[in-house]
Amino acid sequence: MNAKNEMNDAANLSDISMADFQALIRKMYYAKDAERGIDGTFMWLLEEIGELAAALRSGTATDRAEEFADVLAWLVTIANVAEVDLSNAIRDKYGSGCPGCRQYVCQCADSEKP
Repeated sequence: MNAKNEMNDAANLSDISMADFQALIRKMYYAKDAERGIDGTFMWLLEEIGELAAALRSGTATDRAEEFADVLAWLVTIANVAEVDLSNAIRDKYGSGCPGCRQYVCQCADSEKP
């Protein structure tokens, strides 16, 4: 199977895991992302967060969905450049519940984070 078919197969998934998405983003963009580095990539993430903020204020449902996807993609991009496996990071931090109270329905006081 060639790379174009592999990407088409991944893009056609009705449900994609975080690991699959991180691998897909790595395959599509890693060479450019690594050259840009973490700082440059972080600036793109901030731009996308601004676009998400605008879409949340006055965008359509489609606009909001697209901007959420863009923010997630740029976050995954930074993780790839920083060599962070997001599936492991999510499991390690949230797999036992809330990091503060360790409950699956957070019991932390409203004044505390999260």
